[in-house]
Amino acid sequence: MLDIAGLRADTPGCENQVFLDSAGSSLPPRIVVDTTIDHLRREAEIGGYRAANERIDDLHDVRTAIAELINADPAALALSDSASRSWSDFFYSVPLSPGDRVLISGADYGSNAIAALQRARQSGATVEAIPSDSSGQLDLDALEDMLDERVKLVSLVHVPTNGGLVNPVAEAARLAHRVGALVLLDACQSAGQLPLDVAELDVDALSATGRKWLRGPRGTGFLYVRPDLALSLEPTRLDLHSAEWTAPDDYVLSPDASRFEFWEHAVAARLGLGAAVRYLLDLGPAAVYAAVAERAEYLRKALQEIPGVDVRDRGTQHAGLVSFTVDGLEPVQVRDRLAAEAITVTVSFRGSTLLDMSARELNSVVRASPHCFVSFEDLDRFIGAVRTLA
Repeated sequence: MLDIAGLRADTPGCENQVFLDSAGSSLPPRIVVDTTIDHLRREAEIGGYRAANERIDDLHDVRTAIAELINADPAALALSDSASRSWSDFFYSVPLSPGDRVLISGADYGSNAIAALQRARQSGATVEAIPSDSSGQLDLDALEDMLDERVKLVSLVHVPTNGGLVNPVAEAARLAHRVGALVLLDACQSAGQLPLDVAELDVDALSATGRKWLRGPRGTGFLYVRPDLALSLEPTRLDLHSAEWTAPDDYVLSPDASRFEFWEHAVAARLGLGAAVRYLLDLGPAAVYAAVAERAEYLRKALQEIPGVDVRDRGTQHAGLVSFTVDGLEPVQVRDRLAAEAITVTVSFRGSTLLDMSARELNSVVRASPHCFVSFEDLDRFIGAVRTLA
């Protein structure tokens, strides 16, 4: 059981609002804010290099904490400034040739799809979308039929940005590996609210952000790369951290996933990310995941009972995102009217998940995403406000 009063005391930002946007950029706990700001102050006192050197052990612990959370070797992790950066750094390092095939999810994120299409234009490869099944999740039978030896990479989304379904990642990864394809998982919306075990999921790479369910600072993210695979890939960009200049005309790549990192980074933000992950580990991830799921399901059921409100979540297993629309109001209008009552939600637009939203003839949806620090009194206040709009 979680101490809700303690969680809220740790999260000053939730005192004067109903905050339901942890799928966008969550409210960080006090320890994350203090860790980040304290280091910025220290940089102002003694300079960035000395301040970073004082925190060498803590910086190493950022990888250690993330590795503990996702059951990985710390050397298999590369830290970055975003999930998009991490995803792209891996994706662009995978060789593609004319005739190769890249499969993307039906609910794949816009940035991922754009990158895949760009690489296809450059390399002569093709990009194909895996259909969704009748429930809305990834269609495993369709995926199996699409796979052959020309498929070089399968892009999977664990939880899409526009709704609360959870895709069957482990099952899809096993199918892809039968033909030798690599599996890249976008865990942007699952890291921090769902269990992530890279061994059980059997993915070759995984990208995630710090600012969402992990409750870290903006400008943070990480990439996991299967250790043996990391040694066979060369990133498209290198510096003196990702590689060593060994001769006037030669260099040697870093021997682990750090080849996907650059030397320069926001040290304060990275320390804040470490504090956020440690905070989650100290609370107990299973308890946090259960609390998020309980709150999301509470909202989902309540919204389904309001005339004029359509819950847009699909799938057979649900996550902490609840998507909905209100008859007669654009989602942006719903968002803004709720904001006027100190209730924070966000809107997911068609361009973020073009294939899925087009298939469902939706231009946008309202997205509510309660974290564990949200009280049930807050949830009832939100539900009452939506009822007055419908």
